[in-house]
Amino acid sequence: MVQAYKADTESPGAGSQPVSRFGALRRFASDPGIWRRGIILALCSVVLTLVLVLHADIPNTVGNLGSLIETFLPWFGLMVPVLLAFGLLRRSATAVIALVLPVAVWLNLFGGLLFSDKSGSGGDLTVATHNVNAGNPDPAGTARQVARSGADVVALQELPSGKVSAYEDALAERYPHHSVQGTVGLWSKYPVSESRPVDIKLGWTRAMRATVTTPEGPVKVYVAHLPSVRVKLNAGFTANQRDASADALGEAIAHEPVERVVLLGDLNGTMNDRSLHAVTSQMRSTQGAAGDGFGFSWPASFPMARIDQIMVRGVEPLASWTLPATASDHLPIAARVEL
Repeated sequence: MVQAYKADTESPGAGSQPVSRFGALRRFASDPGIWRRGIILALCSVVLTLVLVLHADIPNTVGNLGSLIETFLPWFGLMVPVLLAFGLLRRSATAVIALVLPVAVWLNLFGGLLFSDKSGSGGDLTVATHNVNAGNPDPAGTARQVARSGADVVALQELPSGKVSAYEDALAERYPHHSVQGTVGLWSKYPVSESRPVDIKLGWTRAMRATVTTPEGPVKVYVAHLPSVRVKLNAGFTANQRDASADALGEAIAHEPVERVVLLGDLNGTMNDRSLHAVTSQMRSTQGAAGDGFGFSWPASFPMARIDQIMVRGVEPLASWTLPATASDHLPIAARVEL
């Protein structure tokens, strides 16, 4: 018997056409539900856009909500990938396209900080500032670590009276000139004179000013530690004392007759916070003018905001950066300026 054998040339599923990616996309686009679904997600994108655009108009009358939002404003960008994920899960073209609005606004506000390095070379003076934390278990090690930054001038805040000598001893060799006023201090390679407290309406000294005589001439240096702020469920963003101190500090700087002024300190607020306007309106942030990235300084374990500031008036910022972590809960920061 002759048997005819048919070659097995067909694979399972032969005859069915492979699914084209473009075909799937066409079917997705032709689904009328993609425009109807996700309306609430699209509205969330619009609200996010309005917060980014109009943050300065959000009132502080209830729990200082405006200042709280401005403190963490860059982090609102994290809502974009969340909304995108929900939009894709909902298969909503409306929700996805609406994200163009907050993305464009966020990039306009912060893209320059995130994607460009504005730092330059050179400079006449390098300064550093650090809130060392009153409970710092290693004051000498912290002081030496900040000194290794190569700064010509170092400002320290939150100096407990019982530990001042430890910082003085650790910095004495590199910085022969220094002054401590209350809980803030200034160390310098160059002569320091006319040092005195600055009244920021607290009842005790947490700010000072001094003249540092550099080879390029005198510079007035302010060191400040504004009051802490708290976020409470029953009271919101409690920053009234900080705001009053910021106004007093701004007034002192405004009446400073010397043209070249450098402010170093923990302001417990960001450059976006309208409550620091008395200071920020008359000075430039070295990070904003010549920094790389956001330069977040607090908390040291996971920096979320730049509340430690180096600000200048009458001098040109050339570079600004954060320094490695110490035993404090803040990161030290540094900057180079041209006098």
